[in-house]
Amino acid sequence: MKQAPISLFIISFLLGLSSLSAFAQNQQAQDSVVYKEKYGLRLGVDLSKPVRTFFEDGYKGFEIVGDYRVYDNFYAAAEIGNENRQFEGDQITVTSKGSYAKIGADYNAYENWQDMQNSIFVGLRYGFSTFSQELEEYSIYNTNQYFGPDIRQVNSETKGLTASWVELMVGIKVEVLNNLFLSANVQLKRRLFQTTPNNFDNLIIPGFNRTYDGSEFGVGYGYSLSYLIPLYKKERD
Repeated sequence: MKQAPISLFIISFLLGLSSLSAFAQNQQAQDSVVYKEKYGLRLGVDLSKPVRTFFEDGYKGFEIVGDYRVYDNFYAAAEIGNENRQFEGDQITVTSKGSYAKIGADYNAYENWQDMQNSIFVGLRYGFSTFSQELEEYSIYNTNQYFGPDIRQVNSETKGLTASWVELMVGIKVEVLNNLFLSANVQLKRRLFQTTPNNFDNLIIPGFNRTYDGSEFGVGYGYSLSYLIPLYKKERD
């Protein structure tokens, strides 16, 4: 009878060791699971330009956007587009049309939870545009309004114009479906150089937008829909 408690103690001790060993193996298996994040090429279009093309008279535009995740929160990014825009001022009507490209990088400042790929990003771009400016008409300032405004029809086009700028971009990207992203951003631009027509300044630069007398700065915005093409996965640091 004395051997029974001893036997029960030994059996309990062995069962305890077995349970502890199983727990340790399970914990080790959980620790060995490594979360991997997607790396790949994300391509899309700027939705604001087709919308403006549909609703805004005198505007046609299209832009392709893309980025590639290089390392952790750093992305190489670029935009390529084309714009045709008419500008009507107080005394002048001008049409600008041409193509542009912007290249640079984005940094994601948002710390995602597991399986999330959203971003709050800050980006820097170098932009370059080739375009033409057509002076359609202008009016001569006249203090005597008896004969009405003196409007001159010109339709003079200057081709081969160029301009470049740098821009700071701030925006967000949200994954609405698997690998499908909606994005919004604002841009602050600083013009570096430009070539101008002989008889007037550039009023609109494709990719840069509106210019202003005495200022090298411009602004812009964008709303894009893009899709991530996963190429490989990498362990999360």
